Amino acid sequence: MKKKKIVVVMPAYNAGKTLKKTYKDIPKRLVDEIILVDDGSHDDTVSVAKKLKLKTYVHPQNRGYGGNQKTCYTMALSSGADIVVMIHPDYQYDSRLTEHLVKPITDGRFDIMLGSRIRTRQEVISGGMPLYKYFGNRLLTITQNIVLGQNLSEYHTGFRAFDKKVLKKIPFHKLSDDFVFDQQILISAAYLGYKIGETPVPVRYFPDASSINFRRSVWYGVSTLFALLLFILASSDVFTSKIFIKRK
Repeated sequence: MKKKKIVVVMPAYNAGKTLKKTYKDIPKRLVDEIILVDDGSHDDTVSVAKKLKLKTYVHPQNRGYGGNQKTCYTMALSSGADIVVMIHPDYQYDSRLTEHLVKPITDGRFDIMLGSRIRTRQEVISGGMPLYKYFGNRLLTITQNIVLGQNLSEYHTGFRAFDKKVLKKIPFHKLSDDFVFDQQILISAAYLGYKIGETPVPVRYFPDASSINFRRSVWYGVSTLFALLLFILASSDVFTSKIFIKRK
């Protein structure tokens, strides 16, 4: 059987200090190509990426986290990816665990895999996750499980993998350019019946790890709840938002 092409995408913004460490931990025996999309960084992210000989695309102006992912996935599909793995280049996630996301997809058990940081409360807090983020994460995750009919421990992770069929089907170019893109794409996938799995990953919070502030976290939470409302309306055949493909 032909080996599936595994492509890692890294949406980058001011990741110059952590990019090399993240790259070094990616299992090269598993991954066929690594693509970095720089979203208008003000540091040396691009020069570090080029020194590492990564396939690099630069946004002249910042397009937002969701806008960055749109370019990442477009480039990965254009490159012939069968499985696309997103890894934040800020070293917050352990990229050595990439195979734990890929194998359940290659085995046909899941269409999407998430790296969940929520194993125990003590581990998460000791790993440096702010309390307001932890409790916000838990509240949103419980709500999403109820609405979407899932049983996941976390939706709010930047370490995830997709089968290409998911990215080809979901209208991700119509999703938000902001952080809620992460939730819209999962909610849209759940709407279409794709199987979402997860694997535990350790928590890393430190000064150079990227993180949104309290105000933007609140807006992210509100936007996630609104996306869930759109899911309910679409599932009830009341109104189908542009973030969903109509089910047959």
